[in-house]
Amino acid sequence: MDEIIAKPSIAARLRNNFLTGLIICAPLAITIWLTFSFIRWADSWVKPYIPARYDPENYLNFAVPGFGLLVAVIIITLVGFLGKNLIGRSIFGFGESILARTPLVRTLYKSLKQIFETVLKEKSNSFTKVGLVEFPSPGMWALVFISTDATGEIAARLNEDGVEMVAVFLPPTPVPTAGFLMFVPRDRLKLLEMSPEEGAKLLISAGLVTPDYVPREKPETYPVWEP
Repeated sequence: MDEIIAKPSIAARLRNNFLTGLIICAPLAITIWLTFSFIRWADSWVKPYIPARYDPENYLNFAVPGFGLLVAVIIITLVGFLGKNLIGRSIFGFGESILARTPLVRTLYKSLKQIFETVLKEKSNSFTKVGLVEFPSPGMWALVFISTDATGEIAARLNEDGVEMVAVFLPPTPVPTAGFLMFVPRDRLKLLEMSPEEGAKLLISAGLVTPDYVPREKPETYPVWEP
């Protein structure tokens, strides 16, 4: 006689339906909440500086979320447009010269500008590759984002023995917004094929969300990273 397969109980089916609904609803709800939180944050910074006659909420009976964010995007775009022509560069250059002569402020401004230029520059290769390094001890591997080759004094000091060093960023789990800057030998770095976005998902999920991987037929042809 064929073995009779027991049907799940009502409680088990309700639990499974609840978990399925949670998997569907939770990411959607969190995404909506984060989006509106960002919009409200942007509005709270920009809208106080918008003249009342240009604020549509003064003429409507309801709030207009995102208006401050829209104004900020337009202003930043206009500033970028002005910064590309001669007159705009002259004005911004004069402003930067004033900041360069201001104690304390000049150090902060130069540091922030260098960071944004490095990260946002169109031709920058920062954080376009993901890799593995042995950390914190041999045999244990940590996920890192590859920044660039070591340059300047650091390169001169570390490359004295003929070893090429690479700057990598080691973020923690599950919040990859802080971490450690490390310089590792290029031959100690194992490159991965996953994108930085996939690597961030892997970190945030503490290894639960693993990107799909199809092994290459010829591993020896794996491309060498070039900054």
